[in-house]
Amino acid sequence: MDQITAKLNVDNLIMMALREDISSEDVTTNAIMREARMGNAKLICKEDGIVAGLDVFKRVFELLDNTVEVKLYYKDGDEVKNKDILGEVTGDIRVILSGERTALNYLQRMSGIATYTSKVVKLLGNSKTKLLDTRKTTPNMRIFEKYAVKCGGGLNHRYNLSDGILIKDNHIGAAGSITKAVAMAKEYAPFVRKIEVEVENLEMVKEAVEAGADIIMLDNMSAEEMKKAIDIIAGRAKTECSGNVTKENINALTDIGVDYISSGALTHSAPILDVSLKNLHEI
Repeated sequence: MDQITAKLNVDNLIMMALREDISSEDVTTNAIMREARMGNAKLICKEDGIVAGLDVFKRVFELLDNTVEVKLYYKDGDEVKNKDILGEVTGDIRVILSGERTALNYLQRMSGIATYTSKVVKLLGNSKTKLLDTRKTTPNMRIFEKYAVKCGGGLNHRYNLSDGILIKDNHIGAAGSITKAVAMAKEYAPFVRKIEVEVENLEMVKEAVEAGADIIMLDNMSAEEMKKAIDIIAGRAKTECSGNVTKENINALTDIGVDYISSGALTHSAPILDVSLKNLHEI
């Protein structure tokens, strides 16, 4: 994550997380460390996976005290193994203690998403289908979680509601039909915006194609229905498969021929990667 992105989009979120954890003071640290003392701690990986969020981990300590030095021995997207030393933190022991949990929360969460995403990407093998995330993210964690998906080899779907037009079932209900919804979207939105329509059956597929949708999302349809849908679309729109996609069932979808598979599980169901800050000592 580059410095411009960090300063514009990330620093405020990290500060919110720090304020959540230190509302007035770190009473434990202040009780046992009455004055500044220099210390060092090692960042140790405790299971195999893909690491993501190292720069965010580092930024937590920098925002608390810009004299703290964080050395990183890996970069985001790297494969890491149990017992690997990912880096070390050197500085005021009070800062290391106060920032430890927030920094690790980001790193563990993001690395878990990257690891889970990497496993799903590998299951797609050599198929043409690409893996996408969704907006099913933790509030105020989206920029971190979607970045972690990219570190794991996945692609980002739209970032937020301002980023693209996706006409879902309730939009269709509000408009009255797919045809009306697409027509209104084309009238309102700039021509550079693609229009995606979520469909649930073959009749909706036909209507979405005829209405001129750029992307058609096949939502919770059976494999047989999706194959028929692709025949109906016949290359006139990109196709996306969605609905309860996980690493356990994705194999059944790889031979269908959709362009994209989107999975909310990448961000809402990935377990953390176990990483610890250990061996803190005075220097």
